[in-house]
Amino acid sequence: MEKAFWQQRWQEGKIGFHEGAPNRHLSEHFDALGQMPGAHVFVPLCGKAVDLDWLLARGLRVSGAEINVDAVEAVFDRFEVTPDITQYSALVRYSKGNLTLWAGDLFELTADDLGSVDAVYDRAALVALPPQMRTAYVTHLRRLCPQVPRLLVTYDYDQSQMDGPPFSVPENEIRSLFEDGFSIEHLASVPISGPLAERCSGKEHAWLLQPPGS
Repeated sequence: MEKAFWQQRWQEGKIGFHEGAPNRHLSEHFDALGQMPGAHVFVPLCGKAVDLDWLLARGLRVSGAEINVDAVEAVFDRFEVTPDITQYSALVRYSKGNLTLWAGDLFELTADDLGSVDAVYDRAALVALPPQMRTAYVTHLRRLCPQVPRLLVTYDYDQSQMDGPPFSVPENEIRSLFEDGFSIEHLASVPISGPLAERCSGKEHAWLLQPPGS
C-alpha cells in the first residue's frame, strides 16, 4: 500500500470510505474511553471525516494524520477558518484552535511532534492497511500514543469478495496485534452498510482497547 495509491484515490474521488455523518460507533461508544472535555484525541488516517467535527463539538482537543493535503485543507474549509501552517521536515502541520492535522506520511510523525495523547480513535487506519503493514502500524502507534485507550472500528468479511481497502481484519488478528499490552472488549457488531455493502457482505465491529490499570 504505497503513498501514491492513496493520493490517486483522492485525486479520482474514490473515497467511499468517507462518511457524510459521524460514524455510528463513535457516537454510540466514545464514552467508553472515559475522556472529558479538554482531553487530546488522536485520529490516524483521518481523511476529511466529519468525525473530527463531532469530537471537537465535545470540547476535545483533536489531532489527526492524513497523507492527502487536499483532505486536510477540506476540513479547515468546512470550518471556514484559515489554519496556521508549519513545515516539519517531511510533514506539514495545519492547526487552528483545538484542531491540528498533520499532512504527510503517518510513519514520519513522532511522539514529540504529536505531544501527549489521552485516547486514540481508529476508524479508517488499521482497515486501510494490508496485512504486511499492520504490525508496523501498531508498533508505530504505540510509540506515538503509549498506554492510552483506543476505540477501534473494523470490518470482518470474506476477503475473496473484493480487494481492500478497506480490508477485513478478523477478531483473531485483532487479538494477535493488541493482546500484548491491552485488554480487548468487543463493544458492538452490525451489518456492513453504505457503499461498502454494495461490494461485500459482513460485519462492522467496534472494539475498546484498554491499557493495563485503566
